[in-house]
Amino acid sequence: MEWRHRNLLDIQDLTAAEIEFVLQTALPMKDLLTRPLKKLPTLRGKSMALMFYENSTRTRTSFETAAKILGADVTIFSVAQSSVNKGESLYDTAKTLQAMKIDLVVIRHAGSGAAAFLAQQLKAGVINGGDGEHAHPTQALLDFFTLKEKLGGLAGKKIVIVGDILHSRVARSNVLGLKKLGAEVVLVGPPTLLPPEMGYLGVKTSYDLDRELPGADAVMALRLQLERQARGLFPSVREYHRLYGLTKERLGKTVKETIVLHPGPINRGVEIASDLADSACSVIEEQVTNGVAVRMALIYLMMGGGSSRVVD
Repeated sequence: MEWRHRNLLDIQDLTAAEIEFVLQTALPMKDLLTRPLKKLPTLRGKSMALMFYENSTRTRTSFETAAKILGADVTIFSVAQSSVNKGESLYDTAKTLQAMKIDLVVIRHAGSGAAAFLAQQLKAGVINGGDGEHAHPTQALLDFFTLKEKLGGLAGKKIVIVGDILHSRVARSNVLGLKKLGAEVVLVGPPTLLPPEMGYLGVKTSYDLDRELPGADAVMALRLQLERQARGLFPSVREYHRLYGLTKERLGKTVKETIVLHPGPINRGVEIASDLADSACSVIEEQVTNGVAVRMALIYLMMGGGSSRVVD
């Protein structure tokens, strides 16, 4: 199969076959991570820029590690120390990147559509590292990789996603991709964080976690932005945990061996109890490892590795 995308802006842009192609490409990348010498000359001479306008540890470090393992040069734009704080627009920043002849740019931005705007300005490829409440395609891909690794496949599997669905780019990207891969998806959260209009995603929505857990093959807890409480979107952290927090006891209601995911960082005792987060059914640490492998695969494909051929 040939890779035909210059940019990765939204999981919706990929077919099921293309998603599977990325996941297959990531398999040997993960094997490489277990070797004593984690360095390849594959992308020597290629360059990647990381532009993170929002705080990030996992995503930024994961991309940086992935690119360096493949031999690419990495430039990190520290927004706090850059001209952005002096009023430079995203358009001007794009022109600077263009002049530097960067091959690939990863951007995280609070504005939905920022990655798409940047892609329109650049000859370089653009990967959306998370834009506003819109999309986070690479997080979704690493989640799919983890789910397939543990469940053997996704077709017909029941995946429950619980938490702040309304503001979650992770939830949106996961839903769009999981549907393409044939999974059954249920979104669960309090009414203020799961309004009826979220039904546009075309999956089941529910306010009752305990009712939806039976038969679940995997449960993904989303990080709760604690500032939402100040805005009155849920009564208290304690009440949220009582109704929607994952615990060993609650997970037992699935009546099967169920895995637990979380995009991180975790609010222990809020979205998930500590003993469950550290238990054998938790794959949270494996998600981090798989994130490096999946991002290696994407960087490799988008910089012209293997049988890739960019046509858009």
